[in-house]
Amino acid sequence: MSLCLPAFAIHGPHERKHDLKKQVEAMEEHWRAAQLTGDVATMDKMLSDDYIGISMNGQVSTKAQQLNRVRERKFVLNQINLGEMQVKLVGAIAIVTSHAQVSGTNDGVPISGSYRYTRVYQHLPSGAWKITSFEATRVPPAREALDSRHRESAKAANDRLAPDRQ
Repeated sequence: MSLCLPAFAIHGPHERKHDLKKQVEAMEEHWRAAQLTGDVATMDKMLSDDYIGISMNGQVSTKAQQLNRVRERKFVLNQINLGEMQVKLVGAIAIVTSHAQVSGTNDGVPISGSYRYTRVYQHLPSGAWKITSFEATRVPPAREALDSRHRESAKAANDRLAPDRQ
C-alpha cells in the first residue's frame, strides 16, 4: 500500500505533522483489516523487505516467516480492538504505540488478551510507508482482577481450613 504525501506548500510544519500522523493511523487500520481477513497480499505490500517482528509470545520472525504463518493459517486473529494509539514522528520514521484486545489462534492454540505493541513505519522517498518492526507485550490482568482473585482464593482456603464456621 502506498499513501502519497499531499503537497504541503500552503501548510506549515504543524499541519504537515498532523497529516502524516493521520496517514499512519490510516495505515494501522489498513493493517488491522488485513490481519483480520488474512490478506497476505496487502501485508506483503505493507511490510518492508527487512521487516523483523517479535510476536506476543516472543517469537522473532522475518517478513517471509510472518507472511507464511498467515498464509498457512498458523497465526489467525479474529478480533483486534485498538485503543490508546499514539503516533510519534522522528524524521522519516513513525513509531506507533497502542493497546490491543485480541483473540485468535497461534499454532492452533487459542490466544486472547490485552497487549501493548510498538510498530515502526519508515516513510520512503516514493511516498510509501513500510512497516519495518513490530513488538507486542502481554499486559497482565488489571490490578483489580488480581485483588479479586486473591480475595476469592483466600476465602476458599479459609473455607477448606475451617468448614465448621459456615
